[in-house]
Amino acid sequence: MNTTLIFGASGQLGQCLAHVAQQQGMTDLVFPPEAQANILNVSGLRELFTQHRPAYAINCAAYTAVDKAEDELDLARKVNRDGVENLARLCGEFGTTLIQISTDFVFAGSGNQPLVETDETAPISVYGLTKLEGEQVIPALTSQYFILRTSWLYSEFAGNFVKTMRKLGRERDELRVIWDQAGTPTYAIDLAGCILHIIASQSVAYGLYHYSNEGLTSWYDFATAIFELSNIPVRTVPIRTAEYPTKATRPPYSVMDKSKIKKELGVVIPHWRVSLQACLGQLG
Repeated sequence: MNTTLIFGASGQLGQCLAHVAQQQGMTDLVFPPEAQANILNVSGLRELFTQHRPAYAINCAAYTAVDKAEDELDLARKVNRDGVENLARLCGEFGTTLIQISTDFVFAGSGNQPLVETDETAPISVYGLTKLEGEQVIPALTSQYFILRTSWLYSEFAGNFVKTMRKLGRERDELRVIWDQAGTPTYAIDLAGCILHIIASQSVAYGLYHYSNEGLTSWYDFATAIFELSNIPVRTVPIRTAEYPTKATRPPYSVMDKSKIKKELGVVIPHWRVSLQACLGQLG
């Protein structure tokens, strides 16, 4: 069987995977409900693996409340590390390829050059730390894995920065947005397409990869582009991170180099602004 199990199916990326799979006519993806696919429930996971004997398992499940995680280390670690460990162990046992979604938050973001997969990790938040711990438990349990670090995820599904900005932009005359954090937005539909490309190609170039859209921007410029392309006449004011304090510290610079995934896996990546326009076209 070439079944693919998706964990975290109800989240943003899970919904994007379902959408893209339907578009591509891929019928062998299974999206079990969370009650049945809780990555902390080992016996439940084993039942799923025994039933489906999956060729692939995609883990979209994660604790992603970045600020809240600062007060909930144990819970974040259970989901982001222990849950991944549970999946990786079963993948090793069943010969299943694990596709794990990780984050740019594993980096401190103190540099100014695009980050490659071999760059030193030094997370500055609980969220980043626990996601890194999730990456680190995998290699000892299975050799068949792809870890995809991504950043600034948005889409027409679930809650995200693009939808929040559009809502606020229509309600207010002015918005203050951080300009001194640089990164790259990632359209989750594009990431879903990348994941399904890996599966369809049956690649065995296992390992750690970076995936976001091309280019770089700040949250301020991203917001400005959202309003411009949505024809929302709100005034945006650039502010420094220090003017908008949050419980968790964000990487000031987390632009990732995608050379490896393009070379090794043949992935074609659109520019973030092109993908943003595609998303806004879906939102209407």
